[in-house]
Amino acid sequence: MVRVVLFVVFFAFSLGAAEGFVVFSGSGNRDLSEAIAGQLGIDLGRAIVGRFNDGEIRIQILENIRNRDVFIVQSVCLSEEASVNDNLMELFLMIRAMKRASAKSVTAVIPYYGYARQDRKTQGRVPISASDVAMMLETAGADHLISVDLHCGQIQGFFHQVPVDNLYASYMFVPHIAKLGLHDVVVISPDAGGVERANHFLEGLRLLGIPARLAVFVKQRSAPGVVASMNLVGDVQGCDTVIIDDICDTAGTLVEAAKELKGRGARRIFACVTHPLLSGPACERIGSSTLEQLIVTDTIPMRGGVPANICQVSIAPLLAAAILRTNNGESLSQLFTFPPAM
Repeated sequence: MVRVVLFVVFFAFSLGAAEGFVVFSGSGNRDLSEAIAGQLGIDLGRAIVGRFNDGEIRIQILENIRNRDVFIVQSVCLSEEASVNDNLMELFLMIRAMKRASAKSVTAVIPYYGYARQDRKTQGRVPISASDVAMMLETAGADHLISVDLHCGQIQGFFHQVPVDNLYASYMFVPHIAKLGLHDVVVISPDAGGVERANHFLEGLRLLGIPARLAVFVKQRSAPGVVASMNLVGDVQGCDTVIIDDICDTAGTLVEAAKELKGRGARRIFACVTHPLLSGPACERIGSSTLEQLIVTDTIPMRGGVPANICQVSIAPLLAAAILRTNNGESLSQLFTFPPAM
């Protein structure tokens, strides 16, 4: 419990006076942008981010940014105001507008990096969309990119000119899970690709004095988003389990994993998912599932009809700390280890 308190104090200690930079928001996640600005003790930069009558995106920066460091907060996701593609184009045009207005530097803060799931060619004649989006942002002139839980680490290598800092949402999840009084904890990775993310979460629990071990699902897909079979490597009999994943889209895989864990004798089942896309039947599936609680962040704005077993924590303190450290020329390495060094 003491370490949880120190975790909160870290962000309060880190976020001192915010000077010499300005934070702007696109339509992707205005609430998160305002929460970040609140953490920094500043107002969001004034800008028009709207539409012309024919639907084309209209951008106008309403304050002087010459020789200033600019941060643009924009999740490339579906929002109430815009589609995924609209939000991507907004980000592109906002970066271009900042460069044309002689900003000193432009950092794209992308809590959710859209198109990340298309990160390689799995069949002929398809794009590698995660790489193509990286090319767009580099062409726009971004100087730096800050993201949260990229779907796969190699996306950082798709940027050849722009440094990428990929933060872990574990910082926000671990203190929440630590308060639940779990017994004989097993951290579950839904696939082999998520083991690194699950290990980071596991280490965080251990450093808070909560012993835990790892189990992994080995799954085969029959189509995108459709799991043909799931096999668990590890024992969960009588244990409290926490599934760790980066994206929940239709929730089919997540709910099936929870069902499998219950069938193997798990006592309580929780899940921590960074990016709550929650498409189609996701909310209905989660609400009627064996999940006791699904904890998500606010990298993607939540829509209506969310079931009671979904809990949201804000990623704003972590992103605000990254913005402030970037502006002050300080190392971000403390944000990649757990717990953060004081």
